[in-house]
Amino acid sequence: MMKLKLLFTTCLAGVAMSAMAQTHAEGVEYYKADQLNNAKELLLRNMDKPGTDKAISDYYLGLIALKENKVSEAAEYFNKGAQANAEYPYNFVGLGTIELKNGNPKVAEQLFKDAEKKTKKDAALQISIARAYYETDPVAYAKQIQKCVEKARKFDMENPEIYIFEGDQLADQKDWGGAAGKYEMAANYDNNSTPAYVKYANLFTQVNPEYAIKMLARLLELNPQSALGQREIANAYYNKQDYKNAVDFYGKYVNNPNHFKQDENRYAFLLFYSQDFQKGYDYATALLKEDPSNFTAMRYQFMNAAQIPSMKEQLLPLAESLYAAHKANPDNKFAPIDYTLISSELQEAKRFDEAVQVLEEGIKEIPDNANFNKQLAMLYVDMDGTPGPDGAPLKTFVNSANAYKGYLEKIEEPGYNDYSQQATFSYYAGVENKKDDAALAEQMFKDAETYLTKAEEAYPGYYKPTKMRGDIAMQRAATDDEVKKAAQPFYEQAVGQLATADMTNTVKNDAKNMYNYLGNYYLDQKNTAKAKEYFNKYLELDPDNADYRKFVESLN
Repeated sequence: MMKLKLLFTTCLAGVAMSAMAQTHAEGVEYYKADQLNNAKELLLRNMDKPGTDKAISDYYLGLIALKENKVSEAAEYFNKGAQANAEYPYNFVGLGTIELKNGNPKVAEQLFKDAEKKTKKDAALQISIARAYYETDPVAYAKQIQKCVEKARKFDMENPEIYIFEGDQLADQKDWGGAAGKYEMAANYDNNSTPAYVKYANLFTQVNPEYAIKMLARLLELNPQSALGQREIANAYYNKQDYKNAVDFYGKYVNNPNHFKQDENRYAFLLFYSQDFQKGYDYATALLKEDPSNFTAMRYQFMNAAQIPSMKEQLLPLAESLYAAHKANPDNKFAPIDYTLISSELQEAKRFDEAVQVLEEGIKEIPDNANFNKQLAMLYVDMDGTPGPDGAPLKTFVNSANAYKGYLEKIEEPGYNDYSQQATFSYYAGVENKKDDAALAEQMFKDAETYLTKAEEAYPGYYKPTKMRGDIAMQRAATDDEVKKAAQPFYEQAVGQLATADMTNTVKNDAKNMYNYLGNYYLDQKNTAKAKEYFNKYLELDPDNADYRKFVESLN
């Protein structure tokens, strides 16, 4: 038994080495790890390469075709495999599987016997026959399945295929713990059983990635060149949101000759999210040299470039090219970051209409993304006052207010800052329209007051909403004399609320404006003492203002 075990291990080591030579071996591993599309790609890619056993490749391609319900295609593969090597028994198992599915168990049984005659006491062959029965009808063929498993144990009870099969059965029953135990047994009996490690890891990669990582690390210690192992551990780290380790393993994987082209895009993604921006830019650029139409590479080239200060001058043309590629093909989809970055570049270039168009498309395509509305509101602020088509300055604060309302509607729990910002947009929309559209201006002021109330409820006692009510009162005043009085009750209340505010520069400026207004109000009321009280409060915040100090001193 020990001699056979040594021989078996040596053969598997040879399989691992041949994988690096790009043969059928990695395709077989992917099939056994239940990654059928990847298995098919590798088997077809390596079919005509030196070292590939076409009989083996045909067998697994036939199994894949069966799982795709392409029975005639499967039969074609199995027959080709049998012609390529009549002594390789597994293609006869494949043909027997087709007979089972066609309702011909007697014919299938004879084909299985023919397969058994080509090799002696082969535990793995017995499991392949058991799988044929199981995948056809596990209930109707329960006795045959049990018989095959018993024979496999009799031939070699340490063969990993036995425990992988039993693990698969338990997984089908959603007995995840039992399945994990079987896969671990398979790996313990055969350290080179890559599918056992991967199947075990796949049970945990979402719910407990540490378990998955531990198992896959063990696999890579034994077979560091396994493309499947590199790919799976990278994905496990990705699911753990450990982007640094994920990108390290993907870096090894994409240099493995058996990697998949589509995974190059994942590597570009990971380089960006691990903040290795220069490397990410260089990698995406290299992908584009191979394939200038690689839309994902275009995206990550631009995204990474946007984080590299030295590339500032190249960002606009990259944004233009990316957006053009997006519009040219409906399959070239954007994520939120694409709309955000492209719009920002167009905004910086003062191409405001195009920037608006990009964000409006983002709102339409990804309507739940509130940040598009927020960015659009600020974009309209930047546009305000710039020349319109007729040369007259644009008035865009109404647009800002409307865009920001969309933001408030989409976020779950707006807070003080959100309501205060909405009130500010509405206030300035009222200010800039009161001369030409009094009705619109009044509606904007009312909107501002509505959101000021919400802001006060979110942050009771804060000075800013009270001050803004005073600002609105001044805007509504019909004469200069009314302006001098309108804000007084609000400002008096607001300055009393300043104690709750951190004295940032913004708060200081608000305070100085209110103190100055109130000082002048009391001067008009002939109350010099009260006026000086407020003017001196102003000077406490701006002690170096010599002209203002001279003015206050002149009131003595």
